[in-house]
Amino acid sequence: MIALLLLALLGRVVHLQTEVRDRIAARLERQQHFNQTLPARRGSIFDSTGQLLAGSVQSSVLFVDPKFLIDQYDLRREGAVAIERDLARLSTILDLEPFALLQRISEKYPARYLELASDLDEQTIQAVRSIRMPGVGVQPRSMRIYPMGSRAAHVLGGVGRNGHGIEGVELALDELLSGSDGAVRMAKDARRRAIDAQLDDYSPPAHGRHVVLTIDARIQALVERELRNTVDRFRASGGEVVVLDPQTGAILALANYPSFSPQVIEDSSAVARTNRALVVPYEPGSTLKPFIVARAIAEKTTRLDQMWDIEGPTWRTSYGRRITDVHGYDKLNTWDVLVKSSNIGMSKIAESLGQRRLDDALRGFGIGRRSGIDLPGESAGQLRDVSKWTRHSTESLAQGYELLVTPMQMARAMASLANGGRLVTPHVIQGTLDADGQIASIRPPEAPLSPQSIPPQAASDVLRILADIPVRGTARNARLERYNLFGKTGTAHRAVNGQYNQENYTASFVGGAPYEDPRLVIAFIIHDPDKSQSHFGGIVAAPPAARILEESLITLGVAPSPKLDLPPDAIAKHLYQFNERDYTPREGDALRNTPASPTDLADVRD
Repeated sequence: MIALLLLALLGRVVHLQTEVRDRIAARLERQQHFNQTLPARRGSIFDSTGQLLAGSVQSSVLFVDPKFLIDQYDLRREGAVAIERDLARLSTILDLEPFALLQRISEKYPARYLELASDLDEQTIQAVRSIRMPGVGVQPRSMRIYPMGSRAAHVLGGVGRNGHGIEGVELALDELLSGSDGAVRMAKDARRRAIDAQLDDYSPPAHGRHVVLTIDARIQALVERELRNTVDRFRASGGEVVVLDPQTGAILALANYPSFSPQVIEDSSAVARTNRALVVPYEPGSTLKPFIVARAIAEKTTRLDQMWDIEGPTWRTSYGRRITDVHGYDKLNTWDVLVKSSNIGMSKIAESLGQRRLDDALRGFGIGRRSGIDLPGESAGQLRDVSKWTRHSTESLAQGYELLVTPMQMARAMASLANGGRLVTPHVIQGTLDADGQIASIRPPEAPLSPQSIPPQAASDVLRILADIPVRGTARNARLERYNLFGKTGTAHRAVNGQYNQENYTASFVGGAPYEDPRLVIAFIIHDPDKSQSHFGGIVAAPPAARILEESLITLGVAPSPKLDLPPDAIAKHLYQFNERDYTPREGDALRNTPASPTDLADVRD
């Protein structure tokens, strides 16, 4: 019995020295210490000129512990009267209804935390503290601010109440911008107030990195102004614009309309936040034609001076499909097939390539795959495998139908023509700021070289044709006096519920400037313009796109263009109604707004 008693005592001692000891020590630790989080500061976002697009400021949040507050007043003799009196004073300071405030707190009982107000100034904080309400306190909080309002909203995205990015750069670089919180172990008294820091158990916060974008806030403002004005003027449902440097792929501006405010991003709808320039594809219409012509020239299935029997205004394919042009051309050379946007001529050029090489041509310009831009959610568009094409596909694709593209893909493809045939990767992130204020790139150190979409000579030939379109073609309303503009207009039927109609169109312009040394390319897309105002790409989209290019190039300090060279004699003598005087711009001719001509109508017919 004595041995058993000793054994039991020994077991008890072991139990007390192991399991019970650890439990008591843990409880003691919780009673005497706590870990205080040291929040990291979110990094700022700057444009390419150093202007602040997004930053963080220290703010204050007023909170209450509903259980502690109500329990403390219940212990008082005049508890009900006192809580009503103090809440009335608090509600006056916060500009709230006293009864509504009491109801909010009562409904949360026995919860331990309820946020009452945020973004408080120091005067309000001192007034709240003077009431000395138990369980009411103020804690610091970092608040995200966007000093330029909604500018570049779809590029920036925003930050939610949890402090993490929603959409755009804020989401794509959330981990880099957020940094990581630190912590310090604090001793506390019986009222849970911090009384001492255990500096031997301290980890400092790693603040978020500052990010520099390729966006130029000045050009972004121009783009948003012109896009908003165009949508309003033509009573359209919306639009998108992309402006990029064709040599590097750096995006100087990207906008969608309607837009939203990053400051209150959680109050916006998912539709408003959608970056449609990357996410929502459309049928490009005639703006696709230059890339088909470029490949045909590269493959030598056509020449710039080759004459085509247009047999307009109507031509039937070998299988009986009718292709129409608005103007009844007899013959056009390849140069004018593109300048006059002849659907018949384009169908014949596409047929000369054949389906395999036509498919290769489009994919070579990045159609049907993502561009690789460093923003989330990009769509690849849609280009069916050539094995699934029908006998109608060649002529449909030649006119910019039977495929879906994004504005970003079209701007990238046009950049390829502007830079000698290289398919650059678009990007909006330039890098991060290091400790010395220098920009450190976060792109892969050995980024792959831009693939060659077509030979440089073919790109140069087509670019010269595109410079004729503002002079003699469908973009004459967009001609600039200061710079030689190049580009292609498009007016495409838009399918609604799977059917085309005579009311829904997409008006677009894809081009750039200056022709002799391209610095910028632009894709300007307008959806569903009101036909009573106009719905042609040459009237709706080309003039505002030209204004953006002109003002942007002036902003960047680009010198004016020399006089545009005339087409080679061997080509000029076969051009439709060619006149040398057209190449000398007259004062007042730039950015005209005249009614649609038959040439402008050429983009519309399927």
